[in-house]
Amino acid sequence: SSEDFLLGDFEDGCWGMKLSSAQRGESSTPILEISDLSVARSGEIVIRGVNLNIRKGEFVGLVGPNGSGKTTLLLTILGLLEPIPNTGSRVRLYGNEGFSKTDYGRIGWVPQAGSKLSRHIRITVREIVRLGALNQRNMLILGDSSGNARVERALEMVGLADKADTDVSRLSGGELQRTVIARSLASEADFLLLDEPLVGVDLPSRNSLLKLLDNLCHEEHMTVLMVSHDLTAISQAAHRIIYLEGGVKFDGPSEDLPDFSSLAGLRGITHVHDDHGHGH
Repeated sequence: SSEDFLLGDFEDGCWGMKLSSAQRGESSTPILEISDLSVARSGEIVIRGVNLNIRKGEFVGLVGPNGSGKTTLLLTILGLLEPIPNTGSRVRLYGNEGFSKTDYGRIGWVPQAGSKLSRHIRITVREIVRLGALNQRNMLILGDSSGNARVERALEMVGLADKADTDVSRLSGGELQRTVIARSLASEADFLLLDEPLVGVDLPSRNSLLKLLDNLCHEEHMTVLMVSHDLTAISQAAHRIIYLEGGVKFDGPSEDLPDFSSLAGLRGITHVHDDHGHGH
C-alpha cells in the first residue's frame, strides 16, 4: 500500500523513500521515536520540526554539513539537551518519554572525544572496557563474575581479545575506537550512538570498524545511529541515511541518497557556472 511504500521526490521538506518495518526486516516497535523536535543552543534554533523513528536492528547514518544539528540531536536523545518548550517536541526511548534511569546501560554513547585519551594515561584495554561493566550494584565488587564475563565478551566482539592487556598508548586510532565501543558493549547496550567515530582512523581501520558495526546489527541484533561527515563511507555501510540540516532533508535507504548535485539543491545551493558556462 502507499502507507507501506511511499516514494516521493520531495514531501514535507524531506526527500526519500519510506519503507515499512516489515520490508526492512526490523521490529515494528521503534526504539527511538522523535516527533516535531526543535532544539536551541545559545539562543539559536539548531534543529526544527524533526520527525524520525529508529527500529531495532537498523544501522542509521546521520549526515549533514557542520553546524547542521547532528551532535545536538544526539545530545537531545541522551537527555543532555532539552527541546524548546511548548513546541510539541517529543522524544521517546523504548516507549518511554525522554531519557530515563532505566535506559542507563541500554544506550552506548561513543562521543567524538571518547577515543582521544591522553597518551600519558597508563591504562590497559581491558581496564577501559571494564569501566563499561561497572554499575551501582557492582562498583565495589572487584571480583564481579558477570561483569568480567561481559568484559571478555565485549573484547571478543570487537576483535581485541589479543590486546586486552595492551596499554592504550600503544594502540592505533582504529584500535582505540574499538576499545571505546567495547566499553559501551560491556554495559550490555543494545543501542549505540556514535559521534564521528571515523575521525583520525586510517582507511583499512575505517573499513574494519564499519564492518564491525554492521556485524553488531546483523549478528547481535543491535541498533546503531552514527554521525559521520564521510558521506561516501557511511553510505556504503549504513542501511539508512538521514540527511540533517536544521530539519530532515532526506530519510531513506542508503542506495537512494541523492547525488551531490541533488544534495546541493536540497540545501538551496545553485551551480555557480549555470549562467556563464565552464570556460575561463
